[in-house]
Amino acid sequence: MIRINITSVFVDDQAKALDFYTGKLGFIKKTDVPAGEARWLTVVSPANPDGVELLLEPDGHPAAKPFKKALADDGIPFTQFAVDDVYAEVERLKGLGVEFTQDPVDMGPVVTAVFDDTCGNLIQLATMK
Repeated sequence: MIRINITSVFVDDQAKALDFYTGKLGFIKKTDVPAGEARWLTVVSPANPDGVELLLEPDGHPAAKPFKKALADDGIPFTQFAVDDVYAEVERLKGLGVEFTQDPVDMGPVVTAVFDDTCGNLIQLATMK
């Protein structure tokens, strides 16, 4: 059966991204291997360290930066992370200095919020009700 084992988010600076995704969001570093001028750098949820890895992928490809900018300019999140309680997570992250572009919004079956990951992306948090 096919399953997702790695997904990626384009970042403008891998060191800054690692600091944000581990220090603010609470992910843990899984893999850090030199790969030319960049690194194969992944993080995982501490709740599932053998689960899906998030690759902090350099945005060096010519299409990556315009793609990221277009999404951010239009207010579209690049990806979504699940949390148990969006309201509590937003308060925790705001306390750590994370900037939100959308505070929690009840959308019927889901509550969402959107933050800036400091690496050129908007990221959505979601809690299913």
